[in-house]
Amino acid sequence: MMSEQTAPTRAEVDAWFTGVLDGSRSRDGADRWAASWVRSPAAIDDEVVWWAIGLLCGIDLESGPDGALLHDDDQVRQWQSEFNRRCVATPTVKKN
Repeated sequence: MMSEQTAPTRAEVDAWFTGVLDGSRSRDGADRWAASWVRSPAAIDDEVVWWAIGLLCGIDLESGPDGALLHDDDQVRQWQSEFNRRCVATPTVKKN
């Protein structure tokens, strides 16, 4: 059950973006991983991680019958760049 697992870290999210872009992880895998967290939103208390999970969930969507991706690699690079910018702008809060 997802709620018993530790929420994804910023490093994990960044690794999914990187993996999709370098081909070491599939878009389908990224979508499934993110979707598993969307079903357990209470488990994620980091707004930057939650924002990125929303992008990764659906990263494999196609834009039409020809199989072209709705979000190409350039879009994913922009998402990763924005994710990293948000990580710097919003430091994580450590809970006691």
